[in-house]
Amino acid sequence: MEEKSMLSPPVTLLAQTDTYAFEELMNTHMPDVYRLCCWLVKDPVAAEDLTQEVFLQAYKHIGSFRGESQLGTWLYRIAVNESKRYLRSWSFRKLLYFSPSHNAFESVTARHVPDGEDESILVQLEQLVHALPFRHKQIIVLYYYEDLPAECIAEILNMKVGAVYTRLHRAREALKKKAVEVGKEWI
Repeated sequence: MEEKSMLSPPVTLLAQTDTYAFEELMNTHMPDVYRLCCWLVKDPVAAEDLTQEVFLQAYKHIGSFRGESQLGTWLYRIAVNESKRYLRSWSFRKLLYFSPSHNAFESVTARHVPDGEDESILVQLEQLVHALPFRHKQIIVLYYYEDLPAECIAEILNMKVGAVYTRLHRAREALKKKAVEVGKEWI
């Protein structure tokens, strides 16, 4: 009984599979998890399925959540792992298809363009990010687009903070190289 009292109240409620508490968790974190999945797999339809899978996995394993990190961080970690699994899956590698909603991705990730910035530059940057290998793309998305601190990313990716900075540096270099390859000026 003492172990449960050490957990924060929402986690204790979730561990008891309180439906209302889990609904609140979903309502709070679903848009962020969905956006992350969209970034990582670049397909809104697949991202919807992955988001459902993330919350299904969270529901199944909420009892094993130790409370050592925030629930959002734990959900992001599940989302990254599910996205990796999806991208490695046989069906993704062997079947070539075009999703009609593929273009809807732009509206999912669209952000307000600050005054004076050219929207086409931001779109080109997003295309370059999507052309990166998964390990570089995930670190760029988590750091720059999800605006997470390196410590949080380290928890999500199960790595040391120093390794996050190293991978982030390598991802920036890979992004710079991609930009030069396609003839874009690097800032």
